[in-house]
Amino acid sequence: MKKLLITGASGFLGWHLCQLAKQEWEIYGTYLSHPLEIPGIKMLKVNLTDFRELQRIFSDVKPTAVIHTAAHSQPNFCQTHPEESHAINVTASCNIAGLCADNSIPCAFTSTDLVFDGLNAPYRESDFVCPVNLYGEQKAIAEAGMLERYPMTAVCRMPLMFGAATPTAKSFIQPFIQTLKAEKELNLFVDEFRTPVSGKTAAKGLLLVLEKVNGIIHLGGKERISRYDFGKILVEVFQLPATKLKSCRQQDVEMAAARPADVSLNSSKAFALGYEPLSLRKELQELIIE
Repeated sequence: MKKLLITGASGFLGWHLCQLAKQEWEIYGTYLSHPLEIPGIKMLKVNLTDFRELQRIFSDVKPTAVIHTAAHSQPNFCQTHPEESHAINVTASCNIAGLCADNSIPCAFTSTDLVFDGLNAPYRESDFVCPVNLYGEQKAIAEAGMLERYPMTAVCRMPLMFGAATPTAKSFIQPFIQTLKAEKELNLFVDEFRTPVSGKTAAKGLLLVLEKVNGIIHLGGKERISRYDFGKILVEVFQLPATKLKSCRQQDVEMAAARPADVSLNSSKAFALGYEPLSLRKELQELIIE
C-alpha cells in the first residue's frame, strides 16, 4: 500500500485527513505537542523545525506522498510570536518541499485565503498576493519558497474551515455553539466574508489534488458568506437560541492581527477537477447526523 505522510495530524484538518485517507493509504501522521492515537494510523512525534528530525522521518518512513498541514494558523499568535511561527510556517515548509523534490514524490501544502488583502474578491489562483497580517505573509513566503524548491508542489489555498471537534482540536463553530447554548452574547462580523467548507470536504479536496495539481489551487466553498450570516444558518440548523446572536464590525473588535474584509476564493479550477463542496446548510446538517 502507498505511504502517505501527513504533518499536523493532531490538528483539525490533519485529523479529518487521516480519517479519510486511511481507506486507501498507509498513513503516517506527525504531531508535536498534542499526542493522540488514531486507529489505523502510525503516529510519530516530530519537531518539524529540526531539519535532522525531518530528514530522519523521510528516511525511515520513505513516503510515497506528503500532505503538509502542520502550522501555527492563528493570525493573532503569529503576530505576537513572529520567530516561533516563522520556523514552522516558512522554514519547515520549504524544507519539506526540498525533501519531496529529492525523492520526486507528490507534495501538497495547505496555504490560506489570508494571503490576500480582501479588496478584490473573489480571488483566482493567478491574482497577486498582498497579505495584511504576519500569518498571511508567512504563508505567501512559504508558497513561493516551496514552489521554487519543488515546482511540482500542489499549493492549496484553504478557506475558513468548520466541523466536528476532534480529540485534540476544535473548529470555530464549537465555541459559537457553546456561547449560544449558555445564552451568552455572540458578536459576529457582518463585514468579513469567506467561502467556508467543512474539514471533511477540505480533506477530500486535498486528496483529490495531491496527484493531479502542480502549482496553486483554491479549495474554497461555493458560498460567499459573512460570519454573522453563517451564525444565522448555524442557529437554524442546530436549533440554538437566537436572541443573543448579534452583529458587529471588524473595527469594533481589537485584534493583534489585522483582518482582510473579503477573501472569498474562486475555486472553479478545483470544481472542474471534481471538487464538490456541499451547501453550508447541508454540511452543517451532516454534522448533526454524525
